[in-house]
Amino acid sequence: MDSVVLEWIGYGASLIIALSMTLNSIVKFRIINLIGAALFSAYGFMIGSIPVGVMNGFIVAVDVYFLIQFFSKKDYFETLEVSSLNKYMLKFLDFHSHDILKFYPDFSYMPNDNTVQYFVLRNMAVAGILIAEKQDSNTLKVILDYVIPEMRDFKNGRFAYLNLRKKFLDCGYQRLIADKTDPIHVKYLLKMGFVESADGNLEKGLTTKI
Repeated sequence: MDSVVLEWIGYGASLIIALSMTLNSIVKFRIINLIGAALFSAYGFMIGSIPVGVMNGFIVAVDVYFLIQFFSKKDYFETLEVSSLNKYMLKFLDFHSHDILKFYPDFSYMPNDNTVQYFVLRNMAVAGILIAEKQDSNTLKVILDYVIPEMRDFKNGRFAYLNLRKKFLDCGYQRLIADKTDPIHVKYLLKMGFVESADGNLEKGLTTKI
């Protein structure tokens, strides 16, 4: 193979591995790192560098092992309603405030009598929080739906909306609405079953499961 092509394969592999190091999500890190290591392993063998090929082949095996462990693992999820004065929740919102503002630029926690707050627990660790506010007798507005970076794999959101669906329906609510904020977060909400409403924002009928 042409030496220039080989050189670019090496650069590409290095770039992909470097990119994986910038990711907060453990799953995304493993997937991207696996691709980069596989490319680097192939590059090593193609240039006759057995140590480079073998070492990166080992990294591929490690990434595959942990991805299999992750996707085959059965996580325990639960939601926990907390009061607006819950000190841990206030600390949680403050600690993650910078990251929250990336997705909700105008977010400011100002609860009232119509506000409800739920922690999403994953294996009894706090994975995220969902805050909603009553708009009328059958509508709740999602004020905040936030998951900490290392837990962002859609499992938390799917569980939260399915788990809370019955509670919301029992309270008489028929739909959820949400403002469009960050494009990435909008994509996430669409995956959670929200659709664009007539006013250009998002809504989700609670009678329809994800």
